[in-house]
Amino acid sequence: RQQFYHREVSEDRLAAARKEVGDRLIDRTLLLEEAERRGVAPDETKLTETISGYERRYAGSAMWQQNREALLPGLRTQLAEQNRLEQLERRVREIPDPSPDEARAFFEANPDLFTEPEKLHIQTILLKVDPSSPRAAWDAAREEAARMVARLRGGADFAETARLHSNDRSAANGGDMGYLHLGMLPEALQSRIDQLQTGIVGDPIDVLEGIGIFRIDERIPARKREFADVMGRARDLLKREKAESAWKEFLAGLRQTDSITVFDAASR
Repeated sequence: RQQFYHREVSEDRLAAARKEVGDRLIDRTLLLEEAERRGVAPDETKLTETISGYERRYAGSAMWQQNREALLPGLRTQLAEQNRLEQLERRVREIPDPSPDEARAFFEANPDLFTEPEKLHIQTILLKVDPSSPRAAWDAAREEAARMVARLRGGADFAETARLHSNDRSAANGGDMGYLHLGMLPEALQSRIDQLQTGIVGDPIDVLEGIGIFRIDERIPARKREFADVMGRARDLLKREKAESAWKEFLAGLRQTDSITVFDAASR
């Protein structure tokens, strides 16, 4: 219901969702059994604090007061199980910090994670048009933008033009958007910006807020950072990766050591 609320669902997608839910239920059952085997007890102090929070939150609810005694045992059981699962997962994910050599090897094997993307120093002028405006309003803005581009290419000052005519928040700074890198602009706009030559005012571009005029003043190429500068980040990323791998291997191991039979009511 959470994934397909008010939507038609194909049998393939429904089967995949059913399997995903089934796998989660199986994992939860196996993990609770493992927590029991390891003697993982719920944190009673934390349980009391959580239940007290429910009491305060619903203190003014007549329905809560009416059903409180019936609800509390089940709520406590659910919270206790969740607490035990969280404790077990923390224990499995607790691994030693990677050595400097391991961190360096990870750094060398994953250059994209430690490379500063290309930065563009961009100037812009925005002629604002409401998205719901009729076509005539958009056409008028495009014509005005074309005339403005011609003046700019003819030597008009970009910053002054932006201060006088731009509706972008950068207008007060003469249209200066600062240095932007990949991912900071919408993908469709980024592809158009990438085609611009440095220092040349580009043709007007339709954007969500109206018609935009852009100029790239500087391109700073992508740069891989030095290991000494990112050693801590490399260590943390590697540790996170190892912890995730340990958790997945742990779950797979539980499935291998237990006999699991799935009864699919939908197929009957």
